[in-house]
Amino acid sequence: MVKQLSVLSLLILLLLISCRNDKDNAIALKVFKYNQPNNVTSLDPAFARSQTNIWAVDHLYNGLVQLDDSLRVVPCIAKSWHISDDGRTYEFLLRNDVRFHKNKCFGEIGTRQVTAEDFEYSLRRLLDPEVQSPGSWVFKGKVDSIRPFEAINDSIFRIYLTSPFKPMLNMLTMQYCCVVPKEAVNYYGADFRRNPVGTGAFLFKRWIENQTLFLNRNPHYFESVNGQRLPYLEGVRVDFISDRKTAFLKFMKGNIDFFSGIESSFANALLTPDGNLQKNIQDKINFIKNPYLNTEFIGINYTILPDNHPLRNKYFRQALNYSINRRQMLQLLRNNIGKPAESGILPHGLPNYNDDTPGRYSYDISKAAELLTKAGYPNGKGLPQLTLHCNKDYLDICTFLSRQWQQAGIPVTIEPVESATLREMMRNGKTAFFRASWIGDYPDEENYFSIFYSKNDAPPNYTRFNNKSYDQLYTQLLTLTDERQIRNTCNRMNQIILEEAPVVLLFYDETAQFVQKNISGLRSDIMNILSVKKIRKTTR
Repeated sequence: MVKQLSVLSLLILLLLISCRNDKDNAIALKVFKYNQPNNVTSLDPAFARSQTNIWAVDHLYNGLVQLDDSLRVVPCIAKSWHISDDGRTYEFLLRNDVRFHKNKCFGEIGTRQVTAEDFEYSLRRLLDPEVQSPGSWVFKGKVDSIRPFEAINDSIFRIYLTSPFKPMLNMLTMQYCCVVPKEAVNYYGADFRRNPVGTGAFLFKRWIENQTLFLNRNPHYFESVNGQRLPYLEGVRVDFISDRKTAFLKFMKGNIDFFSGIESSFANALLTPDGNLQKNIQDKINFIKNPYLNTEFIGINYTILPDNHPLRNKYFRQALNYSINRRQMLQLLRNNIGKPAESGILPHGLPNYNDDTPGRYSYDISKAAELLTKAGYPNGKGLPQLTLHCNKDYLDICTFLSRQWQQAGIPVTIEPVESATLREMMRNGKTAFFRASWIGDYPDEENYFSIFYSKNDAPPNYTRFNNKSYDQLYTQLLTLTDERQIRNTCNRMNQIILEEAPVVLLFYDETAQFVQKNISGLRSDIMNILSVKKIRKTTR
């Protein structure tokens, strides 16, 4: 009898283990896996500066408002808002069903509801000089210096601006502006960067720095779709494989669900020269290409050059723009990922992008020759050797540019430097001719026009551009609400940039995202934010 019971107990134990394994396997099948070639440096929203940090923070936290698939500002933790008639006071009414993730920082209660005081604390923290948040610029100079933020009660939160600033709602969708609990910041101190406590669709599980980040589903997340609570996944795993070719091979073997970006070593294995998915893999993976708020350009800081230098001559700068066959560049070097930047600084994807703008820089070698003569350098005669500073990732593009300029009679030497060194040179005004880009912080034209506003330091005004008419139009843009007036002002500012040519425009970027066939619900937008809360993963 005892022996029979032992056998029965063993069978029950094996059955329980089998059931548990089946459950673990089912959960594992619903874990979304992707790679980031750069490491996460912090899981604190106050330091959500890089794409890697931004994506991770987006999984873990929420803000007052968010962007929908059409880039409209919609409710998140704030269920509604009101802007005063003078445009200086923003009042938000908060939901009462949002709670922070369970964490020991809250003591025995484990968690608590988010209140307006949490937003007052979180946004003030961005401005705290001791925190040294790279996101302090979001509010610096825009909010009242005495009373920037105020919690009226648990559910009403206000922001007070010094003057109207139309892009403010868009800026509040940035990950910098997510809410954090004071208890967690105090409890973990400097180590809060690796012990995140948010309200997001996923909970922090484990972070092995420089290797892997693990997140679990938040079973108490407040958002739902058609009555079904988000998220649909059981978890997220982020690997940090710096070698993009290695990550690509893992993706092709099905060990990664999502892969973003291309490079020359494997671009042709994925895409045709025209930018379409190769036929032999169309039944294995899906390809998503969308406009991405990123304008690539060559910056010109002629303020540090002698008065007689050719880069000080706007006709010479215009000749540089007309000498480039952007379409050929994109096809040869980027498999047609991107759109030729011929129409100004605003990238394709923003509402007031104008493809037919007058004075656009289409490839025209004859026009370039005319402008060189007008600048006093017929056929390039008398031109000094120009030095173009470039980070190594863009060496192929800059080599293409130098050859194009050489054909036009413009001698250019490329000097490769490390990315961090190049940024420092741009910031300190130590380079007059440099490869750069502007990735949109939020989907508003003002963000792009700000990089040429003379009262802005570097960043964003790396070219030190200074134009009185442009500055007047920029300050007007900040207060406009009528769409026709906004479009007219944007067009006029764009015309000044095209005419004065403080940059050599290259291309408007596009996302290149590859995903396994069993993944659905992937949201791709012009901000290039990987939002995972609506993703579904099925068995193959």
